[in-house]
Amino acid sequence: MTSSTALSRATLRTLRRASGDLAAASVAEMEERLPWFRRMPADQRAGVLLLIQNGVSGFVSWLHDPQQAIRLTAEAFRSAPKDISRWVSLRQTVELVRIALELFEQLLPKLAENEAERALLTEGVLRYGREIAFSAATSYAAAAEARGAWDARLEALVVDGIVRGDAEESLLSRATALGWDPAAEATVLVGNPPSDDPPAVVFEVRSRAARVGRPVLLSVQGSRLVVVLGGETDRSESLVRLSDAFGPGPVVAGPTVTSLAEAHRSASDALSGLRAVVGWPAAPRPVRSLDLLPERALAGDPEAEWQLVDRVARPLEEASGSLLETVDAFLEVGGVLEACARKLFVHPNTVRYRLKRATELTGRNANDPRDALVLRVALSVGRLARARGLW
Repeated sequence: MTSSTALSRATLRTLRRASGDLAAASVAEMEERLPWFRRMPADQRAGVLLLIQNGVSGFVSWLHDPQQAIRLTAEAFRSAPKDISRWVSLRQTVELVRIALELFEQLLPKLAENEAERALLTEGVLRYGREIAFSAATSYAAAAEARGAWDARLEALVVDGIVRGDAEESLLSRATALGWDPAAEATVLVGNPPSDDPPAVVFEVRSRAARVGRPVLLSVQGSRLVVVLGGETDRSESLVRLSDAFGPGPVVAGPTVTSLAEAHRSASDALSGLRAVVGWPAAPRPVRSLDLLPERALAGDPEAEWQLVDRVARPLEEASGSLLETVDAFLEVGGVLEACARKLFVHPNTVRYRLKRATELTGRNANDPRDALVLRVALSVGRLARARGLW
C-alpha cells in the first residue's frame, strides 16, 4: 500500500460506516472467548468498545494516508492504555488486540470492491496490527516507568520518615502502598553508597536482597545509603550479604525491631553507630550498633550511655555475690586471674565463678579484650550517671 489511491473512495466510506459494527462484533467476540472480560463492569467494557471504534477510525485514516497517519495512530494507541492500564494488564491487552485483529482480518476484506482491494486490506490489517502492538507495549512501558519513578519517590519518603521519626500512620500507609508488611521485623543498615548513580545503587541493593529473599526499602541521602531490611536477623548471613551492596567503608546495622513502626529506633542507633565507628578501626562489617556502645557513649550519645547502664552497670550492681567488685578488680589488674584473687582475698575459682555469672548477666566476657572495654566504659558511665543522680 504505497499511495492514497490504492483503495477507492467508496470502500473507504464503507469502512468508516462499518466501524461501529466492527467494534461491537469485536467486543462480542471478546465476551465469548475471555471469561475475565465478561466479568468486567459495563463502564469498563464500554471503554474498550470506544477504543476499538477509535482504532477502526484510525485504521481508515491510515489507509487513506499511510505515511502520515502511522504517527497519529501510534499516538492514539499510546495514550489509550493509560486509561485502562489500571484495570487491564499488558497480557490482557495483548489478548484483546489479538481478538480484534483476527476479527478485522475476517471481516474487513469482505468490504472491498475487488480482489486487489481485499489483498490490500489484508496487508493493511497486518501492518496496522504491528503498529498497535508496538504502541501498546510502548505505552505500558512508559506507564511502568512512571509508576517506578513514583514508587522510588514514595520509598524515599518512607525511609526519610523512618530516619526522622515521622508520625506512625503516615509512615505505615506509605509503606503499605509499596507492598511492605507493616508487621514484619525491620533492621536499618547505614553506610556509603557503592556509586554516584542512584539507579545502579537501587539495582545492586535489590539484587542482593532478592538473593537472601528479603524485602528492602532504601534511600540515598547525600553521602550515605540507608537500607531497611525486612524479616528476622538472628543469623548474620543476610546482613553480611546485604552489606556487600554498600560502598567502601563501615556498615552499621541497628537493632532488629518488631515492626516498621519502631524502625526509627533502629535507624537512630545505626546512624549513631556510623558516626562513632571511626573509634573502632577493627570493627567488623557490618557491625551492630549495640557493639559500638562504648564509642557511641564517648561520642556523646545519651542513648548509648543509658544502654550501657541498663545492660551492664545496673545488672552487676544489683546482683549479689560481689559481682561488680570482682569485675572491677579483674579489669584493674589487667585480667590476671591470680592477681585479682589476691586483691579480693578469695580463691581463684571464686573469681572464675563470679566472672561466669557476670557474663551470664551482661553478655560480656571480661576475658575478651573487646568485652573488657565495654565493661570498663559501662562501669565508668554508670558511676557518672549515679553521681548525677540519673539512677
